[in-house]
Amino acid sequence: MLSKVNLLKELPPDLDQSRLPRHVAVIMDGNGRWAKNRGKARIFGHQKGVDVLKDLLRCCQDWGISALTAYAFSTENWGRPQPEVEFLMTLFERVLRKELDEMVAKDVCIRFIGDLTNLPHSLQEEIKRGMEATKENKGVKFNIATNYGGRQEIIQACVAIASNVEKGLIKVEEIDEKLFENHLYTTGIISPDLLIRTSGEMRISNFLLWQMAYTEIYVTSTLWPDFNREKFHQALLNYQQRDRRFGKV
Repeated sequence: MLSKVNLLKELPPDLDQSRLPRHVAVIMDGNGRWAKNRGKARIFGHQKGVDVLKDLLRCCQDWGISALTAYAFSTENWGRPQPEVEFLMTLFERVLRKELDEMVAKDVCIRFIGDLTNLPHSLQEEIKRGMEATKENKGVKFNIATNYGGRQEIIQACVAIASNVEKGLIKVEEIDEKLFENHLYTTGIISPDLLIRTSGEMRISNFLLWQMAYTEIYVTSTLWPDFNREKFHQALLNYQQRDRRFGKV
């Protein structure tokens, strides 16, 4: 019997192609709880979560959504048990190495955002290789937030701008939103239209604080490893019912 995931290869007819979000961001919460509910170690949830993210990326390709940003590892996640952190770093590296050829073939443009300097050297090398190999691709823009924190991002932008003012490269009166955005990790990336958070948690967890000023937020109680195309379909239906006024009447 075909799964619903396979049945939703094409854009569902009840979705308006012209009103799809251009950019979807996801907080992939619930991997550990999903594994615990099945009597397994947390790492099994993370492994399953990677498969879900891969299909969501394919779904964005299939349905015509141009950008996807995934919150893979936050600056706060270093506080998790060391074996879990080490596993995640190894998992990121292994998946990137394994999937790169397909990303190139599918015309996906990969970009990592965050402070990458604290990541293991071998992972940094794979990240550089992946971004270099896909930088000219014109398909889905796949942004992976790794060692990312919204407050950290804003602070580093302020420091960079202040340094340029001190050097005489920027005048104080020249500082505006555009200039500030050009100093963020996400420079050149459009702001998310839709944020999806799984597992029912009602917070944004230090994710894209500047960029989500007018992002529509959709929270589902579904744990990330159970999130599929049907769940994504429901999120998009909900999004298309919103009246996005951006502070206007």
